[in-house]
Amino acid sequence: MRIVIQRVTQAAVSIDGQVVGQIGKGFVLLVGITHTDTEKEAEYVAKKVAQMRIFSDSEGKMNLSLAEISDSTILSISQFTLYADCRHGNRPAFIDAARPEKAEPLYNYFNQLLRNQYGMKVETGRFGADMQVSLINDGPVTIVLDSI
Repeated sequence: MRIVIQRVTQAAVSIDGQVVGQIGKGFVLLVGITHTDTEKEAEYVAKKVAQMRIFSDSEGKMNLSLAEISDSTILSISQFTLYADCRHGNRPAFIDAARPEKAEPLYNYFNQLLRNQYGMKVETGRFGADMQVSLINDGPVTIVLDSI
Protein backbone atom coordinates (compact mmCIF):
# COMPACT_ATOMS: atom_id res chain seq x y z
CA MET A 1 0.00 0.00 0.00
CA ARG A 2 1.06 3.54 -0.62
CA ILE A 3 -0.37 6.37 1.45
CA VAL A 4 0.21 10.07 0.89
CA ILE A 5 -0.44 11.84 4.21
CA GLN A 6 -1.16 15.55 4.07
CA ARG A 7 -1.51 17.52 7.29
CA VAL A 8 -4.38 19.94 6.71
CA THR A 9 -6.33 22.67 8.43
CA GLN A 10 -9.42 21.73 6.40
CA ALA A 11 -10.41 19.52 3.48
CA ALA A 12 -13.45 18.32 1.59
CA VAL A 13 -14.30 15.83 -1.14
CA SER A 14 -17.16 16.39 -3.59
CA ILE A 15 -18.86 14.19 -6.16
CA ASP A 16 -21.00 15.83 -8.83
CA GLY A 17 -20.89 19.11 -6.90
CA GLN A 18 -22.10 17.56 -3.62
CA VAL A 19 -19.81 17.40 -0.57
CA VAL A 20 -19.62 13.77 0.61
CA GLY A 21 -16.82 14.14 3.18
CA GLN A 22 -15.40 17.11 5.04
CA ILE A 23 -12.93 17.66 7.88
CA GLY A 24 -11.25 20.44 9.79
CA LYS A 25 -7.77 19.93 11.22
CA GLY A 26 -6.34 16.50 10.53
CA PHE A 27 -5.02 14.29 7.74
CA VAL A 28 -5.99 13.84 4.14
CA LEU A 29 -4.94 10.34 3.15
CA LEU A 30 -4.58 9.39 -0.49
CA VAL A 31 -4.68 5.59 -0.40
CA GLY A 32 -3.21 3.45 -3.18
CA ILE A 33 -3.41 -0.33 -3.21
CA THR A 34 -1.37 -2.69 -5.37
CA HIS A 35 -2.27 -6.23 -6.38
CA THR A 36 0.08 -7.87 -3.84
CA ASP A 37 -1.34 -6.01 -0.81
CA THR A 38 -3.10 -7.94 1.94
CA GLU A 39 -4.66 -7.18 5.31
CA LYS A 40 -1.13 -7.34 6.75
CA GLU A 41 -0.11 -4.25 4.75
CA ALA A 42 -3.34 -2.46 5.69
CA GLU A 43 -2.69 -3.16 9.38
CA TYR A 44 0.88 -1.88 9.09
CA VAL A 45 -0.02 1.41 7.40
CA ALA A 46 -3.06 2.00 9.65
CA LYS A 47 -0.83 1.73 12.71
CA LYS A 48 1.75 4.07 11.16
CA VAL A 49 -0.91 6.65 10.23
CA ALA A 50 -2.46 6.52 13.71
CA GLN A 51 0.92 6.98 15.39
CA MET A 52 2.49 9.43 12.90
CA ARG A 53 3.85 12.35 14.93
CA ILE A 54 3.68 15.31 12.55
CA PHE A 55 1.80 17.90 14.61
CA SER A 56 3.76 20.54 16.51
CA ASP A 57 4.06 20.44 20.27
CA SER A 58 4.35 23.53 22.50
CA GLU A 59 8.00 23.92 21.45
CA GLY A 60 7.18 23.86 17.74
CA LYS A 61 8.61 20.37 17.16
CA MET A 62 6.72 17.73 15.18
CA ASN A 63 6.07 15.52 18.16
CA LEU A 64 2.30 14.97 18.42
CA SER A 65 0.12 12.37 16.75
CA LEU A 66 -3.38 12.90 15.40
CA ALA A 67 -4.84 11.28 18.52
CA GLU A 68 -3.20 14.00 20.65
CA ILE A 69 -4.84 16.84 18.71
CA SER A 70 -8.41 17.70 19.73
CA ASP A 71 -11.17 17.67 17.10
CA SER A 72 -8.93 16.04 14.51
CA THR A 73 -10.18 13.79 11.76
CA ILE A 74 -9.08 11.91 8.67
CA LEU A 75 -10.35 12.32 5.13
CA SER A 76 -9.44 9.08 3.34
CA ILE A 77 -9.54 9.04 -0.47
CA SER A 78 -8.91 5.98 -2.65
CA GLN A 79 -6.28 6.83 -5.25
CA PHE A 80 -5.24 4.13 -7.73
CA THR A 81 -3.06 6.66 -9.59
CA LEU A 82 -0.45 6.43 -6.81
CA TYR A 83 0.69 3.27 -8.61
CA ALA A 84 1.16 4.96 -11.98
CA ASP A 85 4.13 3.71 -13.98
CA CYS A 86 5.53 6.62 -15.98
CA ARG A 87 8.84 5.10 -17.04
CA HIS A 88 7.86 4.49 -20.66
CA GLY A 89 6.23 7.05 -22.91
CA ASN A 90 4.03 9.90 -21.75
CA ARG A 91 0.88 8.04 -20.79
CA PRO A 92 0.93 6.46 -17.32
CA ALA A 93 0.25 2.74 -17.00
CA PHE A 94 -1.67 1.52 -13.98
CA ILE A 95 -0.85 -2.19 -14.11
CA ASP A 96 0.55 -2.09 -10.57
CA ALA A 97 -2.74 -0.80 -9.10
CA ALA A 98 -5.02 -3.46 -7.65
CA ARG A 99 -8.25 -4.26 -9.48
CA PRO A 100 -11.34 -2.73 -7.82
CA GLU A 101 -12.66 -6.09 -6.59
CA LYS A 102 -9.49 -6.48 -4.50
CA ALA A 103 -8.74 -2.83 -3.72
CA GLU A 104 -12.15 -1.73 -2.44
CA PRO A 105 -12.48 -4.33 0.38
CA LEU A 106 -8.88 -3.62 1.46
CA TYR A 107 -9.50 0.14 1.40
CA ASN A 108 -12.63 -0.34 3.53
CA TYR A 109 -10.68 -2.62 5.92
CA PHE A 110 -7.97 0.04 6.29
CA ASN A 111 -10.55 2.72 7.16
CA GLN A 112 -12.29 0.40 9.64
CA LEU A 113 -8.96 -0.27 11.35
CA LEU A 114 -8.42 3.46 11.80
CA ARG A 115 -11.92 3.82 13.27
CA ASN A 116 -12.22 0.68 15.39
CA GLN A 117 -8.67 -0.13 16.46
CA TYR A 118 -7.27 3.40 16.74
CA GLY A 119 -10.40 5.42 17.55
CA MET A 120 -9.96 7.83 14.65
CA LYS A 121 -12.81 9.79 13.10
CA VAL A 122 -12.67 8.96 9.39
CA GLU A 123 -14.56 10.59 6.53
CA THR A 124 -14.25 9.13 3.03
CA GLY A 125 -14.98 9.82 -0.57
CA ARG A 126 -16.61 7.13 -2.70
CA PHE A 127 -14.44 4.34 -4.04
CA GLY A 128 -14.02 4.53 -7.82
CA ALA A 129 -15.90 7.81 -8.18
CA ASP A 130 -14.67 10.91 -9.99
CA MET A 131 -13.97 13.11 -6.97
CA GLN A 132 -12.87 16.69 -6.47
CA VAL A 133 -10.70 17.11 -3.39
CA SER A 134 -9.99 20.53 -1.89
CA LEU A 135 -7.64 21.06 1.00
CA ILE A 136 -5.46 23.54 2.79
CA ASN A 137 -2.15 21.82 3.44
CA ASP A 138 -0.78 22.87 6.84
CA GLY A 139 2.96 23.54 6.83
CA PRO A 140 2.94 22.25 4.14
CA VAL A 141 3.50 18.77 5.50
CA THR A 142 3.22 15.86 3.06
CA ILE A 143 4.54 12.37 3.85
CA VAL A 144 4.65 9.36 1.54
CA LEU A 145 4.25 6.08 3.41
CA ASP A 146 4.80 2.69 1.74
CA SER A 147 3.87 -0.60 3.36
CA ILE A 148 6.41 -3.28 4.12
